[in-house]
Amino acid sequence: MASPIDLSPEEHARPGAVTDPREVLHLGGAPLPLTVPARLYVCGITPYDVTHLGHAATFVWADTAARVIRMTGVETVVSRNVTDVDDVLTRVAAERGRAFDEFGLTQEYYVERDMAALHVRPPTHSPHARHHVAHVVRLAIALLAAGAAYEREGFVYFRGAAVAAGLDREEALALLAENGDDPGDPGRDDPFDVPVWRPSGEGDPAWPSPWGPGRPGWHAECAAMALATLGGVVDVLAGGSDLAFPHHAYQVAMASAATGSAPFARRELRAGTVGIDGAKMAKSAGNLVLVADLLREAPGPAVRLMLLDRVWSQPWDYRPGALDEAATLLEQLYVAAGRRGGSSAAVAEVRAALLDDLDAPQALRTAVEAGGDAARQVLRTLALQ
Repeated sequence: MASPIDLSPEEHARPGAVTDPREVLHLGGAPLPLTVPARLYVCGITPYDVTHLGHAATFVWADTAARVIRMTGVETVVSRNVTDVDDVLTRVAAERGRAFDEFGLTQEYYVERDMAALHVRPPTHSPHARHHVAHVVRLAIALLAAGAAYEREGFVYFRGAAVAAGLDREEALALLAENGDDPGDPGRDDPFDVPVWRPSGEGDPAWPSPWGPGRPGWHAECAAMALATLGGVVDVLAGGSDLAFPHHAYQVAMASAATGSAPFARRELRAGTVGIDGAKMAKSAGNLVLVADLLREAPGPAVRLMLLDRVWSQPWDYRPGALDEAATLLEQLYVAAGRRGGSSAAVAEVRAALLDDLDAPQALRTAVEAGGDAARQVLRTLALQ
């Protein structure tokens, strides 16, 4: 399957060239007026395994948000991290007889190969946790100075009681435990306090710090990498909906406490989880659908379209027939894009749909029906060519 028209991979507007200065992206039900550049932070991979469809959905939607912003002529900077300091990664690497950093780079290659096939742009910044340990140390020092953290026996704990305010206590504690934390640790003042810095045991990677050799906590890694690459405020914080608590909540709280700026994230884009037969896709459940396997069945744009032809914030169940349906819709879009000319009203309708909370399904239907310039706009902006 090939695109019927030679389309530039760039979005429809040149950097700084605003087609209509009144165009404003609405995200999460609220307008997001943007200065230049727009800053997007995407919670990226922990490189210990291959890419499944749930990962791909998050990265494709974050990429789409950046492309829609660029469509309006606003320069966009994207930072997508690599969490290569992680206990699961360390354990899996050791089981395979590999150094954690070398193993992580190998797995990262496979993920990036899948992302390229799905036309996800390489981020402007790709911070790796192991390269930003010094920034985590500085974050810990800032939190201590602000009274938002305390030191105890080689740990620096962030005071997190307020982070879980309004949530069901037992459910929130269970989510902390599911995400690798230990709310029952007797060294904490409160079960919701989480480590910014922690001492390393035998076999763990370790770096020097004022509190002794150790390694960063997960939430602190993302907070530090976002601050280091994008500054004290981001326009969009993107990730899977399963990261809302605890990860995004603590990341935002740490960054805000360290800088005194609130909100740290002006909007959050949390892509709906992908499941099979009602169960969330996860390695532990053994129900993964791998992107590499799908790419053997269909071209990257068809897989991308399957991910985009839905409401980004809603969970959904993958079924095998969805890929065939996406391939059929993509063919219809290519045929529509081959028509000459087109209606300026249809182009405006497509752009309005994309700016209205990334309503890709509406933009796609309008493009197929109207054809011509409207279809070509969709192909460019959604990177389906």
